Amino acid sequence: MIKLNVLYPGAPGARFDHAYYRDKHMPMVASRLGGACLYYTIDKGLAGGAPGAPSPYLGACSIACESVDGLQKALGQHGKEIMADIVNYTDVQPVMWISEVVVEKS
Repeated sequence: MIKLNVLYPGAPGARFDHAYYRDKHMPMVASRLGGACLYYTIDKGLAGGAPGAPSPYLGACSIACESVDGLQKALGQHGKEIMADIVNYTDVQPVMWISEVVVEKS
């Protein structure tokens, strides 16, 4: 299994609409990715590692997929629409990376 991880770095004055991201953007992303998206998680930044430190990220998501090829094929079909929606919830440039899930426990 692989994951597409999308992180939104924090910056003074940055805008991030968590309700829009949770209620509209990510359900749209999952819908467009179809079967390539097994599930997704959304994280909201709360704090840094040290007491009183601000979170380095405003938010993040991880999208679990069977393969890089399947993900990239789905993104090739719908990536422009997905990326065009970013302005509706943030003015931050997302950082994206694909990782291999080595261990997953619940």
